[in-house]
Amino acid sequence: MAHHQKEEEKSYDYLYYVLGLITGVFTGAILDVGMIWALVGGVLGLLSAAFFLNVLVKGREDK
Repeated sequence: MAHHQKEEEKSYDYLYYVLGLITGVFTGAILDVGMIWALVGGVLGLLSAAFFLNVLVKGREDK
């Protein structure tokens, strides 16, 4: 019994970042004011995903 290893849970946090990046780029491209806004939208999408994970979903883990 001493040799049992605890299974690690997979973290799917990267999906929030990918989703934020894709939606930010898509929103920036729809604005139709230039491709620079697609990059700005991607950065804002990543920042929104980071905020969501670190502030709003902070208490989801059992401690």
